[in-house]
Amino acid sequence: MKIKIGDLILNSAVSLAPMAGITDYVLRSLIRAHSKTCLLTTEMISSEALIQEFGRKQKNAENELMRRCANHSPIAYQLSGHKPELMAKAAKILEPYADIIDINMGCPVNKVVKGQDGCALMKNPQLAYQIVKEIKATVKTPVSVKFRLGYSSEELNFVEFGVKIQEAGADFITIHGRTRSQMYSGKANWEIIKGLKQNVDIPFFANGDVTCLETAIACLEQSGADGIAIGRGVLGDVTLISRIEHYLKTGEKLPLPTLEEKIETLKTHLAEEIKLRGEDVGIKFTRKFYPYYINCVQNAAKYRAELVLETDYNKILKKLNSISMQPMLSNIY
Repeated sequence: MKIKIGDLILNSAVSLAPMAGITDYVLRSLIRAHSKTCLLTTEMISSEALIQEFGRKQKNAENELMRRCANHSPIAYQLSGHKPELMAKAAKILEPYADIIDINMGCPVNKVVKGQDGCALMKNPQLAYQIVKEIKATVKTPVSVKFRLGYSSEELNFVEFGVKIQEAGADFITIHGRTRSQMYSGKANWEIIKGLKQNVDIPFFANGDVTCLETAIACLEQSGADGIAIGRGVLGDVTLISRIEHYLKTGEKLPLPTLEEKIETLKTHLAEEIKLRGEDVGIKFTRKFYPYYINCVQNAAKYRAELVLETDYNKILKKLNSISMQPMLSNIY
C-alpha cells in the first residue's frame, strides 16, 4: 500500500504514534528492526525549549530527542507549542532530521493544555490554522497534525478542525478517537472518525485502542481511515506493527512473540537504554517497560516488584532469565 503525504510516499498503512517518555531513540530502533516501512514518530518536542537549547549551544547541536539513524526513515518529528513564529523556527531546526513535521494538537495532559499547547488548540482553530500555515511557509518537509475528536463531548469539532488545518496546508492527519476530557479512559470511538473522510482530501490515520491485530482490523473497517497509528499497543510487543503490516499485505496472521522472545527483547531494550543514558539512568528509565514485557506470566506483579527494586545490571539479567522459564498465561492475548 502506498500513501502520498506531500512529496513523501509511505509504503505502510501503520505508524508508531508519539508517546512522551516512551518513543525514544531506543524504542524507535526496536520497532524499525521489525518493520522497515512504518512511519516512526518521535516523542513530543517543545518548540520553545528546543529554540532555547539551540540558542545556548553551537549551531546544529543535537538534542537527545532528535537522535536518529539513517534507517529510521520514514520518521516524523513531533512539535508542541502555540506560537506560530516559534513553531516555524523550531520546525526549521528539525527539518534536516525529519521526513514529516508533526504538530501536536491532541495531547490531553494538564500541564500541556494549561500552557495552551496540545489539545487546547482545538478550542482555537484559527490559531491552529496560523501555526500550520506558518510552518508550511517555512519548511519544505510535509506537515501533519495529530488531534482528537474535540475538547469535550460537547465540543466535537474534529471535522471542522480537520477541514481548517487542511485549508492551512496540512498534508496528513492523525486523529485519536477520544476527546480531551476523556484523556485515555473509556473506549476510542473509531466509527465517528469516518465523518472526517467525507470532508478532507488528505490522508488520515486513526489512533486509539489498537492493541492487537484484531483491533487493528476493526479500527480500519470502522473508521474508514487510510491507516492506523499505534501507541500503547507496542509496549512489550515491538513486533505488533510489523505483524499488522504483514497481514494487510498477505492476509497471513503471524504468531505472537513467545515469552522467551519478549524477554530477549527486554534485555536488548535495557542494554540499549544503558548505552544511551548510562547504567544508573538507563536502568531507572527502563523500569516503566517491565510490566508490559512480563504481563504474560503468572505472578507478573511479584516479578515486576522485584525488578524495579534491582539496580545491578547482572542481577536484573539473572532475574529475567528466571522469568523466561515461567509458563505463559493462556488468556493474556
